[in-house]
Amino acid sequence: MSRILVAEDSSTQVVLIRGILEDEDYEVDVVTNGKQALQRLEEGGDYDLVLTDMVMPEMDGLQLARAIRAHHAGTPVILMTGKGTDELAIEALEDGAAGYVPKSRMSDRLVDEVTQVLHMASMERSYKGLLDCLGRTQFIFELENNVSLIDPLVDLLQQMMTGMHLCDSTARLRAGVALEHALLNALYRGNLEISPEEMLNTREMLFQGEAPQLVKERLSQPPYCDRKIYLDALLTKKDATFVIRDEGSGFDTSKIPNPGAPDSLEQEGVHGLLLMQTFMDEVVFNDEGNEVRMVKRREV
Repeated sequence: MSRILVAEDSSTQVVLIRGILEDEDYEVDVVTNGKQALQRLEEGGDYDLVLTDMVMPEMDGLQLARAIRAHHAGTPVILMTGKGTDELAIEALEDGAAGYVPKSRMSDRLVDEVTQVLHMASMERSYKGLLDCLGRTQFIFELENNVSLIDPLVDLLQQMMTGMHLCDSTARLRAGVALEHALLNALYRGNLEISPEEMLNTREMLFQGEAPQLVKERLSQPPYCDRKIYLDALLTKKDATFVIRDEGSGFDTSKIPNPGAPDSLEQEGVHGLLLMQTFMDEVVFNDEGNEVRMVKRREV
């Protein structure tokens, strides 16, 4: 059973959050500010994840995310964002947080976000001795529309990034989240052309490993079933470049909000895109909107 530490000073929010998480069999502990959360971790609290409000007394969510990355880098942080906290939340995402959930979407987004971040954090194997000797490598993949291929692919790329000393454990997890979002977007939004609205109804089943009816239909219908995902990954001692392309019709990239724009965290359908922009150093889409180039530079 995964243990989650919640830092939230609103008793009403605590009741809601605890109820949602405990219904999914998570063990939940609660503190009322970031200072108390950090103290729990320093006392040896064995938590798999920290879920924190952005605005709290004594130590806010931004300060807590920074402190956890500095002293407890193996513990992922998810932010709970409210109206007016966009700028602060983006700064926290840039400084170490692994994800966010708008408080207005807590009931339908919290479990998905926690599930994904915990899943990415659990993929930890080490080929350190071998990868220490690696100076440059390139992978070129041509993937069928098979979601089961994404986890091992992301795991492999994370291993390579860590082994080549491009990032610490926090950045490794965040890069994995960005890659997974990009690949899932290429599969569901790109090749299968499932809209953001339709994804809302299928996301929970997908996380449970079940294929919703719409997904099943398109996996067997031309032209959707004939499309592929292409990934070109080039890793050096200086940076890692990932180019992911699908064969769908693309989307209007001009509608992607800039990080920090008013209500950018609340907009439907841009959650994964925003995390990609924040967790990678460069994110550039082609004009058609069916290819993304992401760069993660070596941390100094």
